[in-house]
Amino acid sequence: MRFLVGLLLLISRLPAQSSADFFFVQLADPQFGAFTGDNGFEQETANFEFVIANLNRIRPAFVVVCGDLVNKTGDPAQIAEYFRITAKLDRSIPLYSVPGNHDVGNKPTPESLATYRQKFGADYYSFRSGELYGIVLNSSLISAPDGAPAAAQLQETWLTEELGKARASGARHVVVFQHHSWFLEDPNEADQYFNIPREQRRRYLDLLKASGVRYVFAGHYHRNAFGKDGALEMITNGPVGRLLGNDPSGIRVVTVRETSLEHQYYGLGSIPNRVQLAPLRTPSR
Repeated sequence: MRFLVGLLLLISRLPAQSSADFFFVQLADPQFGAFTGDNGFEQETANFEFVIANLNRIRPAFVVVCGDLVNKTGDPAQIAEYFRITAKLDRSIPLYSVPGNHDVGNKPTPESLATYRQKFGADYYSFRSGELYGIVLNSSLISAPDGAPAAAQLQETWLTEELGKARASGARHVVVFQHHSWFLEDPNEADQYFNIPREQRRRYLDLLKASGVRYVFAGHYHRNAFGKDGALEMITNGPVGRLLGNDPSGIRVVTVRETSLEHQYYGLGSIPNRVQLAPLRTPSR
């Protein structure tokens, strides 16, 4: 009897599952050509085709690829392979591509931006899925704006306006997707290759937090990292492609609940057969 009472108490403390709960998948850095220094992309192809096959099985509400779609900026063969494989995703599952520094250059220029937009479409935009309002940013324009200052200013102005639209929309969750992380673990950490310089970082973080953004998803680091700035969570995802750390290549499953997002990283060898919307345990970093 005591066991039964204890079990009922435990269940009562778990977050309730709503009929509106759903999940999406975040990927990062397929980066065709990275394994071989642009002398082929057989491994990237194998990894990405495996991921797409799994996505077609678990059927997320949508998929976001957080940048470095290719390794060599503007390379026709690498771009064609990215599109060949993403075309295998079930057409009922929206896929949102995010520009990385390998896609638009470490220091974007009007020319590199025009090439990206011609091949992939907009480099910053928004979308809606249920109670989630997604905002995609070109973080290379924030990290290194000097090569295209007018474009960087246009994006910042657009972001300010878009955050206002997101609040007015009544969406429960306003979520930002980008390539570079604002920070890896600490919002005050020193500048380095894998984060956005503090000069830009603080201004944007303050804007996002004031607008109610609680989750930012990124890639670029080629391993997992996690940090918080007040209520804002910075989630940095491991790669689909080439590794730089000890985390396996993989994907992140994000469950969208009424008041929060929960996320779990899965290596390619441990992607679940199906995603249960029962409450997840501690989010994986």
